[in-house]
Amino acid sequence: MCGRYQFSEDSSPTLAQIIRELGCTEFAGEIFPSAAAPVLKAEGGAVRPALLDWGFPIQGKRLVINARAETAAVKPLFRDSLNARRCVIPSSGFYEWDTEKRKYLFRLPDADTLYMAGIYDLREGRPRFCILTTAANDSMKEIHDRMPLILTKDQVSDWIFDAAAAQKLLGETPPELVKTAEDAQLQLW
Repeated sequence: MCGRYQFSEDSSPTLAQIIRELGCTEFAGEIFPSAAAPVLKAEGGAVRPALLDWGFPIQGKRLVINARAETAAVKPLFRDSLNARRCVIPSSGFYEWDTEKRKYLFRLPDADTLYMAGIYDLREGRPRFCILTTAANDSMKEIHDRMPLILTKDQVSDWIFDAAAAQKLLGETPPELVKTAEDAQLQLW
């Protein structure tokens, strides 16, 4: 699952460029559900950044922030968005908690930007996105059984524009990640 993620423009020229294109003066830190956050989506035949709210609101229920890659194509809540409104959520990494409630940041070992596959829609008059999740790979399994569907930089355009390629990407195993305990300094004492 992915319940929070990090967006740190200081450590990523790519994320800093996205912020400049959006005209934001500063945007960094931990991203929470319901917050407006940068995504990459189709606009005028090109991939462009936009600010969308995280999560699909459902009357009388909690905000839906994730969609299972395995079932999004058949679930009424996600089906149309998966077919026609795919986006990518750029980040520095995502957070997950273990059973002891320790918080970990998961990142790619050799990249400053982690791209998560997503979908978006207009809900309650606002553009909103969900992150697609898939079965956890070996680097994630000991913490959680789900993780975001991670794309390479080269797959971003295919995910957004090519429905056939997107269908194939839904079944991809995400790359291995590195994890860092958020309270690592506290654990040293």
